[in-house]
Amino acid sequence: QEKKKELESILHPDKPFFVLFTRGCTDIVCCILFIIAILGYIAVGILAWSQGDPRKVIYPTDSRGQFCGQAGTPLDFSFHTPFSPSRGLVIAMLTSLLFIVLLRFLAGIMVWVMIVMVILVIGYGIFHCYMEYAALKGQAGANVTLQDLGFQTDFSVYLQIRQTWLAFMIILAIVEVIIILLLIFLRKRILIAIALIKEASRAIGHVMSSLFYPLFTFVLLAMVIAYWAVTAVFLSTSNEPIYKVFNETDCVHSRKTCDPNFTTSHMKAECPDSECLFAFYGGETVYHKYLIGLQFYNVFLFFWCANFVTALGQMTLAGAFASYYWAFVKPDDMPAFPIFSALGRSLRCVYHTGTLAFGSLILSIIQIIRVLLEYLDHKLKGAQNKFAKFLLCCLKCCFWCLEKFIKFLNRNAYIMVAIYGKNFCTSARDAFFLLMRNMIRVAVLDKVTDFLLFLGKLLIVGLVGVFAFFFFSGRVKAFESTAPSLHYYWVPILTVVVGSYLIAHGFFSVYAMCVDTLFLCFCEDLERNDGSAARPYYMSSTLHEILWENKPSMCLIYSVSLGLMFAP
Repeated sequence: QEKKKELESILHPDKPFFVLFTRGCTDIVCCILFIIAILGYIAVGILAWSQGDPRKVIYPTDSRGQFCGQAGTPLDFSFHTPFSPSRGLVIAMLTSLLFIVLLRFLAGIMVWVMIVMVILVIGYGIFHCYMEYAALKGQAGANVTLQDLGFQTDFSVYLQIRQTWLAFMIILAIVEVIIILLLIFLRKRILIAIALIKEASRAIGHVMSSLFYPLFTFVLLAMVIAYWAVTAVFLSTSNEPIYKVFNETDCVHSRKTCDPNFTTSHMKAECPDSECLFAFYGGETVYHKYLIGLQFYNVFLFFWCANFVTALGQMTLAGAFASYYWAFVKPDDMPAFPIFSALGRSLRCVYHTGTLAFGSLILSIIQIIRVLLEYLDHKLKGAQNKFAKFLLCCLKCCFWCLEKFIKFLNRNAYIMVAIYGKNFCTSARDAFFLLMRNMIRVAVLDKVTDFLLFLGKLLIVGLVGVFAFFFFSGRVKAFESTAPSLHYYWVPILTVVVGSYLIAHGFFSVYAMCVDTLFLCFCEDLERNDGSAARPYYMSSTLHEILWENKPSMCLIYSVSLGLMFAP
């Protein structure tokens, strides 16, 4: 405590260690570029909304380009959904929140319960698939193969075939075996990872508002997606109806553009049997000529804004948890509101908005290239050039790997920015080499923790999915009065499963970010300090015991892993 006060009196008498680093404007050029791009995006949206007509997407048109299904017409395309799966999704959210809260106080017990429950849920899935497989034995048409059946729009047809349930059973059995083998092989590392999760739970306990921060990120992402979708619809429907001259006999005006009031024109007088009919949507103005470019701009800005929102969440959480780590006396030296303080440091233009924009811009460029490659792949599906297909496949694979690497690098770069306040390139370089110098710990500990958190998400999805199956299928008598009568109950079940995973991922991403931040701060702490009175460690004694005293065993496991990996 005396050494800490001495350091603070020399460097800055009024602030704790975490905020001693000089912060200034980082990546200001990219910040200005991002602001200009956003203003241009708003201008594109206003222009699209003034020119587009979404009725062209909702309602069909007749041969004259007039809308069907409007007021005064005999067609009515309205529909009503009898039931919405939103109530599951609420259960998924509550389950995830309850799991995270219990993990805060009972980390060790909850991790083992989670592991056992995952094995049991997948085991039940195997048992259920076997029972369905056995029940279809001897039934007419149940032995038809999936290849003979082909593609069917009614997915319930596949559930009447034994081969479907056999495939499900084999897939689940493989997943079960893989998880069990991983747990056996990593059993010692799991004990260390549990201790690391306990330390992360203590950090989250001092920053409880971090559990609800994913809701803020979700709202921002929803706004970005909604703006992109609405702008895309208006852009795609901003073409004008084009009318052409159609005739049965020879006519000099054939296929020329005409006006719907064709009866009074000179074309009709010269070609009495011709008609002016709706041909397609288009336009010849400057706006229509550059419409494809505006649509591309809309997609690119969608990627940039979505990645910016994600990066903002990562840097905010990293700043909050870094303030916990670098507080010499926890939690006395932490800011009063860590999340709001970190959010303020991330958003203020004089600080790190440009850095967030820079990192998300790099990722967006890679993603837009992947979209273009997918577009080319779609266009070349009928081509017979095998070399072109092979080259395109290699490019898609390379850019997929590059995107994963950039996401990993950006995530750790934002942690370094949250700690030191340097620009993106410097932080990315420092984070990369810091991780390379601690590759052993990254390989055998950090990823084991990620695996355990993935099992938690898998458990929540499995529990909610099983509940949704019994609810929507009406197989439980207790739910018969409340369950809706559905022809295709797999549709809401899949909706609930996907939504549950996204919700669980949002909550568990807080834990993952906390673990990564503590891990990177620990590596930095080891290189900055030596544990002496002059340069004391900022890590807690528990974290020191987790990551430092287990270094010999981690080195041994990592050496064996490398030997097996590169063995002939």
